[in-house]
Amino acid sequence: MQRLLRTTAVLAGATGATVGAAYGMLSHQGRRARREIMIPGWIPFQADGVYLPDRTGPHPPSTPSGDLLRFAVLGDSTAAGLGVDRAEQLPGVVLARGLAEENGRAVQLDTLAICGCTSRRLGGQVDAALIGPPHAALIMIGANDVTRLVPHWESATLLGKAVSRLRTAGTTVVVGTCPDLGTVRPIPQPLRTVARTSSLTLARLQRDAVRRAGGLPVSLAALLAQEFLTQPDVLFSRDHFHPSAAGYAAACSVLLPALSSSLTNRCSSSTTNPYPTGP
Repeated sequence: MQRLLRTTAVLAGATGATVGAAYGMLSHQGRRARREIMIPGWIPFQADGVYLPDRTGPHPPSTPSGDLLRFAVLGDSTAAGLGVDRAEQLPGVVLARGLAEENGRAVQLDTLAICGCTSRRLGGQVDAALIGPPHAALIMIGANDVTRLVPHWESATLLGKAVSRLRTAGTTVVVGTCPDLGTVRPIPQPLRTVARTSSLTLARLQRDAVRRAGGLPVSLAALLAQEFLTQPDVLFSRDHFHPSAAGYAAACSVLLPALSSSLTNRCSSSTTNPYPTGP
């Protein structure tokens, strides 16, 4: 028994040392990766306003509110469009123009996304959106939750609450779930594998939470990871972390059909006013 206890103590000590060393290495790699992908002073463009079916805009919101399809974008830096070279390449702008063209009516874009935001700050964006509930909302969030070690269950729960609040207000909600961080090359191994596993786990929990809350999840990791892996020089921006204009265009190509179909279903379920001004 004494020999067994000594052996157990030695193994426990060795395991603890190994875990500690691994944690230290991952922490060092995380700091190194953050230094490599950070561009000081880099901020996203602002291009909110009204976009018309002829693809012009942004115009000031002078059209009567009943004729506008109000579209809000919430989330983190990917929702804000950090990484593009021109305002017209922002995902919110691309989607607003697409929705205006497909629906044949003006779309008012309101971008509430905040760079660096985690799901813990999503509630404040929802508060702002609900001042005048939009007809449709897009949420893109999750990468910062992974890098800042927010527990997966907490992130998914907070996202579900955000979607539920918007849905209660009558807003159609589409969520681009957490991207695959294993495609980000500046993150060194083995940290990149850890990031990939963590981001995919979060994406699955987000998908389930969004569905329960009445939203429509779009798996960006499942739909786009292979493209980002094989075309990193094209789809990543100059920080090699955020998407480029081409990367955002790829994301919009899978998000726009989801938004359009959700709005079509909404219209078909409303026989009086397909775009009500309130909940």
